Amino acid sequence: MTGYFLGVDAGGTSCRVRLVDKSGKVLGTGSGGPANTHVGIPQLYSTITEAAQQAIAQAGLDAPPASSIRAAMGIAGITRTGKKAAIQALDWPFANLVLTSDAVIANLGAHRGQDGAILILGTGSVAMIKRGEDMYSIGGYGFPISDEGSGAALGLSAIRHALRALDGRTRSTPLSKAVTEQFEHAVARVVAWMDEATPRDYAQFAPLVFELADKGDEIALSIVRDASQHVERFIETIIAQGAVRCALMGGVAHRMKPWLPARVVDRLVEPLGDALDGAIIAAGGPPERATD
Repeated sequence: MTGYFLGVDAGGTSCRVRLVDKSGKVLGTGSGGPANTHVGIPQLYSTITEAAQQAIAQAGLDAPPASSIRAAMGIAGITRTGKKAAIQALDWPFANLVLTSDAVIANLGAHRGQDGAILILGTGSVAMIKRGEDMYSIGGYGFPISDEGSGAALGLSAIRHALRALDGRTRSTPLSKAVTEQFEHAVARVVAWMDEATPRDYAQFAPLVFELADKGDEIALSIVRDASQHVERFIETIIAQGAVRCALMGGVAHRMKPWLPARVVDRLVEPLGDALDGAIIAAGGPPERATD
């Protein structure tokens, strides 16, 4: 058995890395920007490699002991055709490498490798159910055709409303004014931004939507309520398919939870760990982090 295990959670907003020893003690961590397949394989490789080097350096290890590190990476978008093979072919220095999706490692972490389901609400959204050796997803087909209830979907709705308000097709609200202010209230600037915008760019408007929904902005309220209905349906589908428990995860989850009906919230459980815990499990490491 190797002495070290490296877990990587590479998503559309950020990349996180954790290095542990065989007892589960955290030796080092690293982080970086987006590292999903949408950013391109070269940038993905560069971001993950740099974050991994941060973790190894923090651990104080002399010269990266590649022969003693087993790694697992959960990468958003890896299930798209050809992506896994392209990433596998890169020059990784580790003794062994497991490649899977960010949803798989999140599920493993949330339930410590046991059966259960998760619904990730982050830049995008996807549900993942584990039963025995079988794992399968619901949704998560990519923005903009999927990712209901996600930060990107919330941001897209906000942009759409803002453009309609600029056109005069609907009345302005504090939300539309706050959004268009970032583009000097010019439709042409919004469209130019849209031509280059990533899901992460759209998701940056999600906190504003929640903030103004809390203050009673009618359009922000409608956007959040519509998103909550999608999330509710996600959870109902997960339960209907026999999941023994379900946890919400992701950066949008804590903001969305108060908008869900009590009967839905009552069906949820708190995750036992995070996606990096799951990546360590996928790498063959211990299911528990050492407490000291």
